[in-house]
Amino acid sequence: MSVDSPANLTRTGLVPEGRLEPNAIGVAQDTVIGMATAAPAASAGLILAGLALATAYASGPALILMALPMIVIANCYRRLNLWNANCGAAFEWVGRVINPYAGFLVGWLMIMAGIIGTISTTVVLAPSVLAVFGSTTTAVAPNLAIDTAVIIGMLVIAIVGIRITARTQVGMALIEYSILIGFAIVGLIAVINHRHGTFPITKDWYSLSGIGGHGSLAAGFLVALFAYTGWDGTIYVNEEVKHRRANPGKAAMMAVAFLAVVYTVTQVGLQGAVPRAKLQANSTDALVYVAQALGGAGWAKVMALALTLSVVATTGVGIVLGARVIYGMANHRVLPPFLGNVNRRFATPAAASLVFGVVLLGLTWAYLLFTSLENTFNDAIAITALLYAAFYIFTALAAVIYYWRRIFSNVMDAVTLGVLPLGAAGFLGWILVRSVQAAPASQIWTMVAIIAVGIVLMLVARVVLRPQFFHLRRETEGPVR
Repeated sequence: MSVDSPANLTRTGLVPEGRLEPNAIGVAQDTVIGMATAAPAASAGLILAGLALATAYASGPALILMALPMIVIANCYRRLNLWNANCGAAFEWVGRVINPYAGFLVGWLMIMAGIIGTISTTVVLAPSVLAVFGSTTTAVAPNLAIDTAVIIGMLVIAIVGIRITARTQVGMALIEYSILIGFAIVGLIAVINHRHGTFPITKDWYSLSGIGGHGSLAAGFLVALFAYTGWDGTIYVNEEVKHRRANPGKAAMMAVAFLAVVYTVTQVGLQGAVPRAKLQANSTDALVYVAQALGGAGWAKVMALALTLSVVATTGVGIVLGARVIYGMANHRVLPPFLGNVNRRFATPAAASLVFGVVLLGLTWAYLLFTSLENTFNDAIAITALLYAAFYIFTALAAVIYYWRRIFSNVMDAVTLGVLPLGAAGFLGWILVRSVQAAPASQIWTMVAIIAVGIVLMLVARVVLRPQFFHLRRETEGPVR
């Protein structure tokens, strides 16, 4: 019997018997879920102008190079999921391999990154929709109505079942990616043909320092990191994926690879479609502006549709994945046990989904209604990528420690489970330090506050809930035969 099979774990008191619907979705659907978490169209729009500016149009190399440590970290998720497939994922892996208290904090960072990341896309949905219909984008009531309808709608889908969630995600993804890649190809053709108003491609686009050596690869990495975060969403539905040990990890690696293609093609194809000054002047709605420059107002609305679908998709998977992380933690009683309940009819963590959805809705309303909180929310949104980087680093270290015997058994494992994960963790750590050094004090204090709240909740769980999780002994893989 497998070490982490439901029956075995039930006897050891680690988790109750798995009750989520097994074998509900395939690896392709899981890959789409991971990509949707990263919100490709919305993220591409947010980084288009900023990445071109930071790298002096050497965006392609920055995006491709940033994909390499992401692939390495994804492989760490894959290897750990082969050992222990549960939707708590890094929370449990770090807790059982490094330290239970570190595991709790990793789980807390996963939840907060999911909440903040979902809000960061949700709040831009209504203005995009209103702009399509020529309405005022700043009116509070329409923004509230649209965001509320989307959150409630996606919450209902999340509760009804993972199958309908996956089908909905695949349908939206096909439309979103077709529009995004289609425009990128049109933009690239326009630039290559030196269409009037385009910014010409030069060999400096493919250098590490950009046009005239004025680009900063380090600054480009900071922007690119934001775009890639979220691919780990494939892992949090692992208990519902066919071949739950192998496929979620494969889906994570494929999600990173596909995101690299989508982002690189979109960035290179669209950053030169308009003059440099105009791209920066319209940085907040760069994709819609570029689409309008390429095809007129009608095609701008098509691009706005892609952005809308991207945000709706991210909101949906945000609820699904956040609920499953909470469910995984509640199964260990580090969160209130009722959050670990599964609805018998739909085979979903309905209680955790409802709590996550209500929190998301409440914070979205607070963001829109109370302008005094806007700066606080913006600070939290600005550090979301750093929260992801933190638990990616812990996961890489957990993989190295758990498989340490393999590292010393053969050259291939020494590279894939030792050198590369440590290198990727070090690289993300460098980005984390650089970002903190450059961040304003308000963002630093926001990060400190998030960690402090996590520590308080951990102590409350330790004293009040008294879970067995905090008494787990460190685990590593047995001797390699």
